[in-house]
Amino acid sequence: MRIGIIGSGNIGSTAARLFVDAGHEVAIANSRGPETLTDLVEDLGEDARAGTVEEVASFGEAVLVAIPFGRYPDLPAASFADRVVIDAMNYYPNRDGNIAELDDDTTTSTELLAAHAPGARVVKAFNSMHYRVLADRGKPGGGEDRLALFVAGDDAEAKTLVSGLIEEIGFAPVDTGSLAKGGRRQQPGSPIYVEPVTESEARGVLAGMGE
Repeated sequence: MRIGIIGSGNIGSTAARLFVDAGHEVAIANSRGPETLTDLVEDLGEDARAGTVEEVASFGEAVLVAIPFGRYPDLPAASFADRVVIDAMNYYPNRDGNIAELDDDTTTSTELLAAHAPGARVVKAFNSMHYRVLADRGKPGGGEDRLALFVAGDDAEAKTLVSGLIEEIGFAPVDTGSLAKGGRRQQPGSPIYVEPVTESEARGVLAGMGE
């Protein structure tokens, strides 16, 4: 699969390495320009390339977005049309500035992204695991002790695609629900946020969270 990654920080660069290791072709972008990604791309190998945000947004079947959430209005919405957009962003008011509809829980950050890019097939994933755990604790061979990676979305086929990627890199995809319900379950401060849990443990925690 061809996968674009917007954001070259901890989550973006870690996901890029995992996807390349799983046999996928990756294009990565950041806000500083492709020339600043030379070392990372060389380290990732021949299946990785750098590009502009616009190039990477339209590179492949899926695009993972891992930038500070406050910058989401700058994303090229038109380039996301008909693509699976994996939202790995989190809202932190101290960093992103206060957003009233998030502060009063009218909506979720991932729903705001979906509204910004209405043609995109948005899936919330890769936002609730610490990057070091993501880098080191995947078990591509499977096993009941695999850690859970949570997935939320309104498009069943898009969730299936993202869940397949999660399986390939050695984690257990666990569906938290729609963008609204699941987005709230996966946001900072929830019981499953950056808490390493196995699939069975994750389902127990989600059951305890109720509706």
